[in-house]
Amino acid sequence: MIQSIQVKQVLYSGKSKFQAVHIADLNPLGKTLFMDGKMQSSEIDEFVYHESLVHPVMLAHPNPKSVFIGGGGEFATAREVMRHKTVKRCVMVDIDEVACDMCREHLPEWNAGAYEDERMETHYEDAYGWLENCNEKFDVIIMDICDPQEAGPGMRLYYQAFYKMVLTKCLNPGGLLVTQSGAGNIATDTFAVIHNTLKSAFDHVVPYVTNVVSFGSDWAWNIAFNNDAAIASAGPGGVKAVRDRPEEEIDALIAERVTGELKFLDGLSYRGLMGMPKYLRKILAAEKRIMTEETPVFLYAKYED
Repeated sequence: MIQSIQVKQVLYSGKSKFQAVHIADLNPLGKTLFMDGKMQSSEIDEFVYHESLVHPVMLAHPNPKSVFIGGGGEFATAREVMRHKTVKRCVMVDIDEVACDMCREHLPEWNAGAYEDERMETHYEDAYGWLENCNEKFDVIIMDICDPQEAGPGMRLYYQAFYKMVLTKCLNPGGLLVTQSGAGNIATDTFAVIHNTLKSAFDHVVPYVTNVVSFGSDWAWNIAFNNDAAIASAGPGGVKAVRDRPEEEIDALIAERVTGELKFLDGLSYRGLMGMPKYLRKILAAEKRIMTEETPVFLYAKYED
């Protein structure tokens, strides 16, 4: 398959202390962000990725007041979090201030003013270190980080040790974590390894996928939580309480708790997210590897500009 993309204009090209950052206007994708040569989000469909990342986990919590975002440099994840009326405080920690500044300058539509919201607090440092040293706990933790990449700044945010720390130190009782998990197709096993690594730390893990056209693939996420999580109005429960929620229930929760109209997610599309194909379910069930510092699994090798 050949996909033709025309570069209309390069809006920014540079390097921060951590990675190469490029922003270009492409035809037909519109403005597009690249980190270390890998596409992160495009104007044409960034809402699919960010709504899928944020809203399922936020709707799974009965009353999410405090939210932590790891990464999230475009501030689009914060944009979606800020749409939830229950949120009183959102902390975003991204290691790369240069990348965040360039996103605010060249991709203002992505944030919709979220970084100026009085509920929002932003830190430019390592998310692992920030969580390790803070004395605060959160209702929801959202990991919007780059894919596992050799020598990448966020690699250890996929390790078992990180997930165990989050569970024991950083989540309130009933709290949930969601992480983007790479390509959700037959050509990558990173999704399965992240899923199994989360299962080694949490009682329950809910995987889900949907197509993100600009990525050229289905994309994957995992929601993780323990037995103490009250899943919205469903009460205590495991995977089925998140995966099998009725269409009407999701629509009602969105109408009650989210400001403005979502572009992608509603009750019907939620059911589609959770309805993974049989071959992917079999791949996840068969996976035995766990991601640690000694046993990393890379989606990409080290980027050379």
